[in-house]
Amino acid sequence: MLSPAVVKTNLLSGLTVALAMVPEAVAFALVAQVSPLTGLYAAFIVSLITSVFGGRPGMISGAAGALAVVMVSLVVSHGAEYLFAAVVLMGALQLLFAAARLGKFIRMVPHPVMLGFVNGLAIVIFLAQFTHFKVTQPDGGSAWLSGMALYVMVGLIALTVAIIYLLPRLTQAVPATLVAIIVVSLLTLGLDIDTRTVGDLGSIAGGLPSFHLPAVPWNLETLQIILPYSLVLAAIGLIESLLTLNLIDDMTDTRGRPNRECAAQGAANVVTGFFGGMGGCAMIGQSMINVGNKALHRLSGVATALFLLSFILFGSALIEQIPLAALIGVMFVVAEKTFEWGSFRLFGKVPRADVIVGLLVAIVTVLVDLAMAVVVGVIFSALVFAWEHAKKVRVTHRDRSDGAKVYEVEGTVFFASAAGFQQQFVPRDDPDLVEIDFRNARLIDHSAIEAVNTLAERYQRAGKRLLLRHLSPDCLELLDKARRMIVVDYREDPQYRVADDKLA
Repeated sequence: MLSPAVVKTNLLSGLTVALAMVPEAVAFALVAQVSPLTGLYAAFIVSLITSVFGGRPGMISGAAGALAVVMVSLVVSHGAEYLFAAVVLMGALQLLFAAARLGKFIRMVPHPVMLGFVNGLAIVIFLAQFTHFKVTQPDGGSAWLSGMALYVMVGLIALTVAIIYLLPRLTQAVPATLVAIIVVSLLTLGLDIDTRTVGDLGSIAGGLPSFHLPAVPWNLETLQIILPYSLVLAAIGLIESLLTLNLIDDMTDTRGRPNRECAAQGAANVVTGFFGGMGGCAMIGQSMINVGNKALHRLSGVATALFLLSFILFGSALIEQIPLAALIGVMFVVAEKTFEWGSFRLFGKVPRADVIVGLLVAIVTVLVDLAMAVVVGVIFSALVFAWEHAKKVRVTHRDRSDGAKVYEVEGTVFFASAAGFQQQFVPRDDPDLVEIDFRNARLIDHSAIEAVNTLAERYQRAGKRLLLRHLSPDCLELLDKARRMIVVDYREDPQYRVADDKLA
């Protein structure tokens, strides 16, 4: 049972987040070249379903810019109905991902990639606000605000930011972001200040979302059109949602449920596609507002969704009068608080490769998209890891009194180090009896096993006897070629499994 104080905190935070989501949902809908209500319906449905059934209480989901930039080409080429069908398929793919319980693999994303993801998104959030500094010209083009309009906008943004940062020093009874939005809105209305408002982006008035079967041919040709988009949208949505979940886990010292979140995201997108919405995923900016307000219960997300719906049904005239400057100021603060400023102190203190990974992910996030950035970061991190471990394989040798030569292997033999491992041996120059001791080494994949098999064949062709020591039984079972050519000493053999990370 939630206490009255917790209920108040989550309801007020839900209202604040809903106010911040309105202009973004409308803007993202315009980016995707669909109606503003398409973005608002998606924000309402996705937020409601993920808040009730998701794996991370307190995380906010809705129409996202990372998805909008992918959707626009489909809308331009085939129309909004194909977008709705693609969103349904996107959700189905995410449900399959959840059914396969693959959400846990997000835990394998390295910390430098997480840093790059957070910093890149903070920059994206910051830069996205400058689109509101442009006005449409009569000829259809756009121009930057200038003169008094620009000064008023900047002044209201500065006032919003000042309230958000200074009010908590006086009281924390209400969210500072909500107070800032209300104060700036009342100021502009009371003094009749001429500035851009939410209504300038488009009307948000509408009714309840209704069931709508996408008006597309339900055949293989349609599937071929929407499948590539659905795959990309599903990947971006899950990656952004799961990385946001990880980030909130770290901030709150709790642990969400990735697979449950994948299922909730999938279900939400299937539903929103059938109700005329553009789909969505977790929104790091709004989630940061919610976490910053200490609203960590499902109630905050549900409240966000219901407030959004009430804006559409009853409060559109009022919400459309909120100055964009107030909401821009809120998002500027979100960007500042999202950015990991401490990452600058890591220069010179962590491996250079980790710094490069973080910078690479941040740059790709800003210039391309989140999914590509994370994939690039993980691949680069994996290659660096493989390269560093490949360099740590050492092979030393000594001669025994009976004329035999003993090789001692240290390190991990796997696909990246297998070739270098083989190059350490020259069968034609070795005596008739050769012993290889793996006491301080590990064979962890098929490439390592094949390297030993190949080595055994080379010694056989040279007419030499090969003795292997300290290999696990699992390794020996896989040495199909080598077992016919080598002598194995089972004494003191370790009991680890191939590709396992623990010695028995």
